[in-house]
Amino acid sequence: MGNEGKMNILFLTLADFVSIEERNIYTDLLRKFYIEGHCVSIISPVERRKKVKTTYLKTEERLNIVKLRIGNIQKTNKVEKGISMITLETLFIKAVKKYYGNIKFDLVLYSTPPITLQKAVNYVKKRDQAVTYLMLKDIFPQNAVDLGMLTKRGVKGVLYRYFRKKEERLYKDSDYIGCMSQANITYIKRHNPKIGADKIELCPNCIEPIYQTVSEKEKKEIREKLGIPVECHLFLYGGNLGKPQGIPFLVQCLKCVKGNSKVYFLVIGNGTEYKKLEAFIKAENPENVKLMKELPKEDYDKIVPASDIGMIFLDHRFSIPNFPSRILSYMQAGIPVLALTDTSTDIGEVIERGKFGVSVKSNRTEDFIRGMNVLLSEKDLSELGKNGVDYLESHYTVQVDYDIIMSHFAGRE
Repeated sequence: MGNEGKMNILFLTLADFVSIEERNIYTDLLRKFYIEGHCVSIISPVERRKKVKTTYLKTEERLNIVKLRIGNIQKTNKVEKGISMITLETLFIKAVKKYYGNIKFDLVLYSTPPITLQKAVNYVKKRDQAVTYLMLKDIFPQNAVDLGMLTKRGVKGVLYRYFRKKEERLYKDSDYIGCMSQANITYIKRHNPKIGADKIELCPNCIEPIYQTVSEKEKKEIREKLGIPVECHLFLYGGNLGKPQGIPFLVQCLKCVKGNSKVYFLVIGNGTEYKKLEAFIKAENPENVKLMKELPKEDYDKIVPASDIGMIFLDHRFSIPNFPSRILSYMQAGIPVLALTDTSTDIGEVIERGKFGVSVKSNRTEDFIRGMNVLLSEKDLSELGKNGVDYLESHYTVQVDYDIIMSHFAGRE
């Protein structure tokens, strides 16, 4: 380690960003490390379709960012995505050698997805005797099996076994594995008994909160601008619209509330299942549903506090415990949460333990209606929202993750 315990940190990611001033669970944490005096080096990809060459951004004295050109992973076919994923680690290793060959790293931070950075992680670990810390954000390839995208037998079984070996090697090469929730910890220990239990710990999704409140006047202006009735209860879903979110079930839920003038549903996001929602709206033209493409974060963050209730959707088939980070935007905005989830996640238990929302299972529209009505019967939704803010302050700020990770370096020189 460097002077006064300050470290050289390498962050490997698939998140596409050019500045740690951007706001998400990764940049917020990296900004915390930087503010605390550590040197932060990043490799963040840019896909080939954007037609940008690999560039090295030296923006601050202790901050380095390599924007690495990779193959297309999003908005492409499965073959190209597969090839791009498999070639990732070779590209990342070359970037480390070219741009960070003169830096001895103390800590390598990385997240899943993807598991296919395993060789890059191992390269830096061996080269620098660095501590390696995996922030586990999804459990692949089992999540793909749950959704029918992979199978454990047949042709797709070959792919499953390849990725499963990658997953096992990544866990082995990681000195510490930070899980999003207690259910994640339990799952990883149960399905990976060869991993030392002492390397697995809680390291939840965390942010640097920015509390945005809106007056009744501002709320009215925002809703009028969006063409949303001012007097109704506004339910917001913001985030990815893909297979993990169980969009067909969301469509069924929206059909159940069609014509209900007391509630309005605003869905904002992109993803492979966006067209299913779009087709439903074109076919049935519900008056209380609005679908919008993903917005710039600043614009989206203004809409959240102008809503009454935030929604979480997870496909009921999941056997792995997901914990969507989008819940944090609802919590910091002070609005309660309606979660519709599988039986494996513990996000619903967290919501109800913190008393900032309601959780039901995501395979029966009757349960959706019940959860919605429970919230609508609340005399004061703002009280639930305040509980969410308090829970966020106690459990999900970047200080929490920073302290967890740095605890492994206590006493090191």
